[in-house]
Amino acid sequence: MRLYTEPDHGVVGAVATAIAAAGGVVTAIDVAESSHDRLVVDVTCSSADTEHAAELEKAVSGIDGVTVHKVSDRTFLTHLGGIIEVSSKVPLKTRDDLSLAYTPGVGRVSKAISEHPEDVSRLTIKGNTVAVVTDGSAVLGLGNLGPGAALPVMEGKAALFKKFGDINAWPICLDTQDTDEIVRAVELIAPGFGGINLEDIAAPRCFEIEARLRERLDIPVFHDDQHGTAIVALAGLTNALRVVDKPLESSRMVVAGGGAAGTAIVALLLAAGVTDIIVYDRAGCLVAGDETLSATHAELAARTNPRGVRGSLRDALQGADAFLGVSAPGILRPEWIAEMAPDPIVFAMANPDPEVDPVAASKHAAVVASGRSDFPNQINNVLAFPGVFRGLLDARASQVTVEMMLRAADAIAHVVSDEELNPSYIIPTVFHPDVHHAVATAIRGA
Repeated sequence: MRLYTEPDHGVVGAVATAIAAAGGVVTAIDVAESSHDRLVVDVTCSSADTEHAAELEKAVSGIDGVTVHKVSDRTFLTHLGGIIEVSSKVPLKTRDDLSLAYTPGVGRVSKAISEHPEDVSRLTIKGNTVAVVTDGSAVLGLGNLGPGAALPVMEGKAALFKKFGDINAWPICLDTQDTDEIVRAVELIAPGFGGINLEDIAAPRCFEIEARLRERLDIPVFHDDQHGTAIVALAGLTNALRVVDKPLESSRMVVAGGGAAGTAIVALLLAAGVTDIIVYDRAGCLVAGDETLSATHAELAARTNPRGVRGSLRDALQGADAFLGVSAPGILRPEWIAEMAPDPIVFAMANPDPEVDPVAASKHAAVVASGRSDFPNQINNVLAFPGVFRGLLDARASQVTVEMMLRAADAIAHVVSDEELNPSYIIPTVFHPDVHHAVATAIRGA
């Protein structure tokens, strides 16, 4: 907070006292300007959340002789002007530099690519660049916020590509939610990229967009909300089952959420050999033959629920070995976990608020994971997509296959050694030095 105060040290002390009384923590007080009749004071303090920050501002505003001039938020300051930029890899200090990087030298490169189109990935940024494409229809867990509101998220994604995969990525936020227009737009920009990462596009539209682009493009198309989540969830589940000594193939699974992530998780679990999966969505357990289901849910039901279980989430959980939630906050009551099979596994991955409180779930479950970074066992897509695209780009792959995703999940799982494995450490941290190299190597191998 930037404050205008009277030139009185007692007033400054009153500010610190008021913030502390309101539950804030003062980390710095700096005098930015001083005169005979006024001080300009910058106060930095920590708050619990946005509402608490407003309470701190109100507490300071109530002090006689203090005017709150401006309030800044560290998160917003981080994003001021965006968090990514373009920089040149070559010096541009002399005419000779210009002649090599740009005209006339660049003309020779363009002519060479025209004669040998296969060299475009080697001679341009294309070979190490990914487009992060969204229509803003499913931004994080916040809903349909539009392309402008999606841009900071896509910038963050691009920064993660660079940090963990050394890949250049650029946000492409499209001002349309028409499937045909999105597909055509991506087709038109594809020549400048080595891969397409679809992001925050609502289901079921995202399924058709991905399928059509995979059919039409000669570069890999990967919907991270689907396949990135599925890869990391399978990796964590593999290790959770190692902890409780149960085989993956014969374990009973319940997946809550029949959207993009849930559908991809089911597909990958089936490919990994799991045969008993129940999908629970808003209307209940998905069952084959239910004529009230949408086309996408009907297709999902046809591949799952072999025992024909109907009813509520609690009904689905009876005797289940694992619960995987990619749905909504608070739908799983902790006491229901006790009705699952012995040593149950709970992955409550709805973010930021999970399906069940991880602390409450741990009273009944043998292993608990979530999408949050403030609890053990975070199921985080960052473990997958940088390494996946690193491997795809290195191999000059034209598509993403199920075999690649299975190998990526296995690679992530086995970064955790037998000696390290325990109920609170089934998945490596995103900062583990071996994760992204292991995933990239697995993708190249496939």
